[in-house]
Amino acid sequence: MTATSVPSGPEVGTPAIDPQLHLEVTNFLATEARLLDEGREEEWYELLADDLLYSIPIRQAKEPRSTEVTRKAFRMRDRKAHVRMRLNRLATGHAYSEVPPSRTMRLVGSVEVAAGSAVDLIAVSSALLLYRQRGIDTHFDLIPCRRNDNLRRTKDGLRLVTREVILTETSLATPNLGVWL
Repeated sequence: MTATSVPSGPEVGTPAIDPQLHLEVTNFLATEARLLDEGREEEWYELLADDLLYSIPIRQAKEPRSTEVTRKAFRMRDRKAHVRMRLNRLATGHAYSEVPPSRTMRLVGSVEVAAGSAVDLIAVSSALLLYRQRGIDTHFDLIPCRRNDNLRRTKDGLRLVTREVILTETSLATPNLGVWL
């Protein structure tokens, strides 16, 4: 699988995966969530593979479930270089969607793990509920989504190769999406 391929989570009914691998993947996702919640984006960046593809496709409310997610239009479709640019911009203090920075809490669950489409990949599906509040705002956001990831084992540990975020809502109530899902 290349990073340009559409990531997919484990299929229903796939053979059980090694419990140790499931634990390792779950710990990776928990660590990733904690790093982002604590504003440690540079450490999170180190968990990304060089050939990363991070995408959030558009979901159409009027379409049947089988075709409601289009992979022709995206809220975000970034490579690792784009992520680097976003992080550099955040560090300037002039990324006004994050001044002051969001306070977040990511709840990751429903983790499913299976062999990936290539020998070195692990397919992962997880549910994410993101709580987000900015210090100057009286409201908060709850952003639920399903994430379909591909992870690769490296000598330095697991690395995120692809992430496809399927937002539950078709219209986001948040005024901006300046955080990582």
